[in-house]
Parts: sequence; structure tokens; C-alpha cells
Amino acid sequence: MKTSTLTNSTFINEDFLLENKFSQRLYHEFASRMPIIDYHCHLPPNEIANDRSFENLTKIWINGDHYKYRAMRTFGVDEKFITGNASDKEKFQQWAKTVPYTLRNPLYHWTHLELKRYFDIDVLLNPDSANDIYEEATAKLQTSGFSCQSLIKNMNVEVVCTTEDPIDSLDNHVKIAKSDFDVKVSTAFRPDKAILISSETYLDYTSKLSEVSGVNIDSYKSLCDALSLRLDYFDKNGCKLSDHGLSYVPYRTFTDAEIDVIFQKRRAKKQLNLEEDEKFQTSLLLFLCEQYHSRNWVQQFHLGALRNNNARMTRLLGPDTGWDSIGDYPQASTLSSFLNALDAKDKLTKTVLYNLNPADNEVLATMIGNYNDGKIKGKMQFGSGWWFLDQKDGMTKQLNALSNMGLISCFIGMLTDSRSFLSYPRHEYFRRILCNLFGQEMQKGELPQDFDLVGKIIEDICYNNAKEYFNF
Repeated sequence: MKTSTLTNSTFINEDFLLENKFSQRLYHEFASRMPIIDYHCHLPPNEIANDRSFENLTKIWINGDHYKYRAMRTFGVDEKFITGNASDKEKFQQWAKTVPYTLRNPLYHWTHLELKRYFDIDVLLNPDSANDIYEEATAKLQTSGFSCQSLIKNMNVEVVCTTEDPIDSLDNHVKIAKSDFDVKVSTAFRPDKAILISSETYLDYTSKLSEVSGVNIDSYKSLCDALSLRLDYFDKNGCKLSDHGLSYVPYRTFTDAEIDVIFQKRRAKKQLNLEEDEKFQTSLLLFLCEQYHSRNWVQQFHLGALRNNNARMTRLLGPDTGWDSIGDYPQASTLSSFLNALDAKDKLTKTVLYNLNPADNEVLATMIGNYNDGKIKGKMQFGSGWWFLDQKDGMTKQLNALSNMGLISCFIGMLTDSRSFLSYPRHEYFRRILCNLFGQEMQKGELPQDFDLVGKIIEDICYNNAKEYFNF
């Protein structure tokens, strides 16, 4: 396959994805200059705290990236060159061999945006250009402007919000807060391991939670007490968000006595049935969500992933290595009942619902309207397309569903949801798609050609709404 090495004016140029003069003006005059509030990601806080520098391009760009892992496996690359013991340069060469064949996958766009924005490399990555790109980027990574903190600052990031388990010490966040790093780094409280009671590791986890909290967890009440203490600790250290990664939000009616019986049954290492599992999850989620409300936190629900499908490879490599897909779980009925139970007590805090199945876009876009009560602008949010949907088509469908059935003007915009320090051009990618969507309709006369009005809404979606909503 003969491949070109030039991009410049023909590919990632200043008007990339911007199809007319209205889109171009919206992006260049309004969207591009707004700071980034990355209110949900999985960046390692220890690497921010220690301002890590990366030895080479593979370390920062390929290692841990399950998007790239899946593409390389599909292209027939041996696992040795993905997560195995091949050298970093050999792994990069295999990625470079794969990239030309990722055309029409968002990886092709992201790859070249990241090379251009971080390293000022303006050539297409392929086997012919691989060595020069690897050497040039690796050399730059050894300079002071390419440490973790510099990479964040250079992308005009104002806030980073990582995601931590309740047992985390938050020592790295404390260290960052005491440093002179002027980007705000916060965290989100993610208690999934306390909720998923049927997990094989559940009893080991509650033992760790007991140790960290200082509470002897021997009952459901003591479990709630331990979590409440960790919530206090997170709140004291600046946390204002929670996050849950669930297949779906369960809802079953229950009594307090039932829940403790279920908890004791699990402590006795007995298997729970689905009804018991869902009753427990419902109870603990309701407890936690009322706690978030009392602390004026924002709660987030990432719904719809079917995880760890390939048991053999998950056993070999562990979770988050590329064996997940979109699930087709029923969402509407139990989600509505759950939100309604909180709202009935007036204890429904600001909520962001993220959907992984595009078939459910309209379900979530209309669900949020059921619980907006006029007290807070955009209280209920249909979150940006995530994981398999954080690409042009997925984001456009999310934007259209929200526009048609809610108020896109109140939307809090994009987040990276990434473990990579080179992912911030995804905000640019989103902003270009957003501006092109509005610009196309301005050109067709479906929106007024009023840049004061439309430009303000673009700025709000890119930055202002999130700034107000999260109150960082």
C-alpha cells in the first residue's frame, strides 16, 4: 500500500470538519478559544502529582489504550506487539502499520490530531514515516514542555476531574493541591465495588473498605456508615462529583430488614439470586444518591457497557484491555422508578446520564425532562457520547437527540473519559463537530445567521455551562 506523508492543507487543516463559512466562524471565533473543563476522565493522579515524563512515544500513546489494542488485533497484529514483551519501538511500528487501515474509524482522526497538536508533526503515520515520527516525538518528550502537567496546561485545560474508588487515600490529590500546578485537579467518587455485591471480590473489597474507614463492616448499616465517612473524606478534599459505571440502574422495592439479610447471606459466601442482587443495589444506590444530594454533589451514571466478554483474554490480561462492547439492557422503566424515588423525597441532585447504546438516545434525552423542576438550569443532563460513541456519528446523534427533545443550549458539553495525556484534542474534535452542525443549519436558513446568539450558545456548551453546573 503506497501512502502519502503530507497532511497540511489537505487533511488536518484549520478548517478540518468545518464545511462552510458559518461553521468556520463559529469554531474559530467562539469555540476554539474556550478553556477545557474535563469533568470526567481516568488520568492517573499519581502521574500528575509527580509530573511524570515519558520515556518514549509508545509509553504515553499506546500503552493502556484499549481503542488501539482492538484495532491492532483486528488487523492481525500478534498480542506480543500489543500488550506483550516486544520492545516499545516494535509496538509502535505495528501501530504505524495498522493506522492507514483505520480509515473512517475515529482513531484515524485522533491519531493525526494528536500528532499535530502535541508534537507539531504534520505527516500521516504509516510504516514509511513511523521511524521518523517515533524519534521526533520521543525526543520532544524528553524536554520540559512535555511532562504530564505541561501537556495538560498546553491544551488550555482549566479543570481535570479524575475518578477514584472510596478506599483511595487521595494522597496524590492532596499533593497536587499543595503544589504550584495552577490547573484544578479534582476527583469523582466511584463506589461500584461496594454496590456490585455479587462480584467475586466483594468480601475482599469490604474488608479493605473497613480498614480504610475504621468501621467494622458486619452489617448493611455499618457498610453505609463506612461509605458515609469516605464521602466526608472525599468532600473535605474537594470532591464534588460521583460516578457509577453500571449496565443499568436497577430498581426493586425492599425493606431494610431484607437488605441486611441479603448482606449477611453474601458475607456467608452464599450466592445471591437476581432479585436479591437488585434489591441490594437499589438500596445502596438510593442511600448514596441521597448522600450526594445532602452534599450538593453532581452524580453521574455511565450506562450500557457489556464488559469483559472474552473470558479467556480477560483472564490473561485483566479488565480494561479491549474486551468490552455495547450492551442492549432495558433502561427506561427502572431508571425512571429510581429517579422518581429520589425526586419524591426532593433528594434528587444534579444528574448526568451517559448512554452507550445509540438505540437508547431518545430514551435518555426524554428521561431527563421528567425531572427538571425549574430550580436549577439544566439540572438533568444527557451526557456526551462516550466510549464507542465519542466519534463523529455518535456525538452528532447525541446532539440531535438532545436538541430535538430537550435544550441543547443547556448542555454541559464534552469530556475525555480517557486514561491518556494525549486525549485533549478530543475536545477540539467535539467542538468542530458541534460548530459544523450549527453552521450547516445557519447556511440552510434553519437557524438565524445571528452570531451573537449562536456564538454565545456555542461558548456555553463548550465551557460556560460546565463551569456553572459543576461550580469548580
